[in-house]
Amino acid sequence: MKEFKTIEISNPRFENDFLRYITVKSENLKGRGDICVFSPPGIEDMKSCPLVILLHGVYGSSWNWTLSGGVHISALDLIRKKLISPVTIAMPSDGLWGDSSAYLPHNQLDFEKWIAEDVPAAIKKVMPEVDDQSKVCIGGLSMGGFGAFKIGVKYHDTFTAVAAHSAITNIAQMKMLVEENLDNFSQEDKTEEDVLETILKYKEDLPAFYFDCGNSDPLLENNRILHQKLKENNVRHDYEEYAGGHDWPYWQEHVIDSMLFFSRFFK
Repeated sequence: MKEFKTIEISNPRFENDFLRYITVKSENLKGRGDICVFSPPGIEDMKSCPLVILLHGVYGSSWNWTLSGGVHISALDLIRKKLISPVTIAMPSDGLWGDSSAYLPHNQLDFEKWIAEDVPAAIKKVMPEVDDQSKVCIGGLSMGGFGAFKIGVKYHDTFTAVAAHSAITNIAQMKMLVEENLDNFSQEDKTEEDVLETILKYKEDLPAFYFDCGNSDPLLENNRILHQKLKENNVRHDYEEYAGGHDWPYWQEHVIDSMLFFSRFFK
């Protein structure tokens, strides 16, 4: 098991809404990273509890999915209705570089490995119900959708399924959202800057995909193009369009679709 110089988890006496908080020192970040964790009741005695990692978008942090999107409330409702099995949800910060890190390695920091390697290892370190046999899925919104696609595909030995809402599909689209120069996100291998090219690079060994986009989202056409190109290249995937824009009301509603998709792979 991966070792960390320091790792702290919140005291259950002071936690609320089944949310826990982890701070861990990461060599990939050259500093500390935060993870908010939804740990529903009854999983304490489980073995190999499924793990879902949810990535936030630009400007966000580890608290976005809960305090802007209420995902812990939605997930608990699904569990209580027996629509999904109990699941741990980890919601890490992206490393908090600039307006966003884009979940890519750059500026002598590796925000990709922070998510792909450190976050699962940290969860397993302090939460014994999640272990090496746990199914692990990854999802995200906007820039987090980009990160989920890229990391889920590249680290397909770790991730069973990928889901994305309103995803950025190429790093060039970040110019709509960040003030930092896009040169900061430049990768030596240009396929690393594009979702489709990454998928095609690993086409022979892919996780399952689900993605959706709102019909008034400025990224809608990019998602439609990705859907069409995946069809042309015979890459199996699920794609949906719904009413809505690039905002929390949309993501709050449709993260439920991600959780239901992931639940197919939990057992």
